[in-house]
Amino acid sequence: MGEHVMRVELGDRSYDIHIGNDWLPQLMPLLDFIPKTSAIMIITDSNVAEIAGHRMLELMRSGGFKAELAAFPGGEDHKSLITVRALTERMVESGLDRHSTVIALGGGIPGDVAGFAASVYMRGIRYIQVPTTLLAQVDSSVGGKTGVNLPQGKNLVGTFHQPSLVFIDVSFIETLPEREYLTGLAEVIKYGIIWDSSFFGFLEQNQTAIGNRDPEYLQHMVHRCCAIKADVVAQDETEEGIRALLNLGHTFGHALEVLTGYHRYNHGEAVAIGIVLAARLAAKSSILSSRDHDRIKNLIFSLGLPTTYERLASSDLIAQMRKDKKSVGGQLQLVLPTGIGTSQVFGDISENQIAQILY
Repeated sequence: MGEHVMRVELGDRSYDIHIGNDWLPQLMPLLDFIPKTSAIMIITDSNVAEIAGHRMLELMRSGGFKAELAAFPGGEDHKSLITVRALTERMVESGLDRHSTVIALGGGIPGDVAGFAASVYMRGIRYIQVPTTLLAQVDSSVGGKTGVNLPQGKNLVGTFHQPSLVFIDVSFIETLPEREYLTGLAEVIKYGIIWDSSFFGFLEQNQTAIGNRDPEYLQHMVHRCCAIKADVVAQDETEEGIRALLNLGHTFGHALEVLTGYHRYNHGEAVAIGIVLAARLAAKSSILSSRDHDRIKNLIFSLGLPTTYERLASSDLIAQMRKDKKSVGGQLQLVLPTGIGTSQVFGDISENQIAQILY
């Protein structure tokens, strides 16, 4: 399996996504655009720092870069403005200026936090995404969304700040704990539902190979998801239109995460449940056929993701959903599947309709 390169076309902010294996030797030549006199900060969480952060730091320094490593505790609790303040203060102490570079190393949380810190430090400096989880590789590392949580909800403070480069090493996926791998599959399934029926069929037909993390199938999954994401972002960078479709399952899912204190479900598990709820709502509203509803639910279940959640008061869930940043004038904007490979944003779904599909 060779390296794949695709481009996110955004005019003067376009950038390449490199997908390959054996990441460290391949990454260094891609950093030629960074002056050796410019400071670099690798931002990651404490878990990834032990696995890859220190190794990357040594390699960067041996290559002549002025590099530092900053690690913060992992988990949604630390995806916060407090963490961003600590990181930006460290950036000042380490001498980063407007020509410096941040490298976001890790899963979705380090990527979001590092990207946000880079976007606000000195009104915005360059950053590079090096995602190490399936979820980050297929979704959060591409597209320039950065952000942190508030006590009131997920990702309520953030920016659009495109990376200068995304470097994906698929072999990282083979080392992930099973639960961490499965959380990424929720986002993979999402792409098939909203955009590509043939890709959805590929997932249905190759569940054993996907479950076994066959490298050839992993490479295909990551490549196809990134290609879809790059296409969507190129058409709608700031989510004024079709990019909203990428939020399938997220309005329900984010509410579940917040109401359970981020400890009962990880992001992918919550999104998987959210997709099932969105499909149920679509089927009950005669937007989606019962056959396609069953295909969606069955694939999610078959790949090892949850399709049900612990009972919560529907009024609490709906109240939390109202805080979703995609709401307009207090009206929920829900992405619902209209078929396998097609979806649509609906702004006229009543709270009563939503309550009927909750339990």
